[in-house]
Amino acid sequence: MQTLIILFSLGMPEILLIALVVLLIFGGKKIPELMRGLGKGVTEFKKGMKDMENEIKGEDDKKTEENK
Repeated sequence: MQTLIILFSLGMPEILLIALVVLLIFGGKKIPELMRGLGKGVTEFKKGMKDMENEIKGEDDKKTEENK
């Protein structure tokens, strides 16, 4: 819980420092590729979560039909 509080207590100077370090490590040309990959990863994760929810709802529907 305390790490969650620390995570959200980042101010603008800390965020700029992190962005500068990322820029220095990966370079300007590599960052768009990294962000694109991150976006695809988030999209796949959301898709997987939605599929899992639909699967769980489908199992719940089957159970209610069996009980009738």
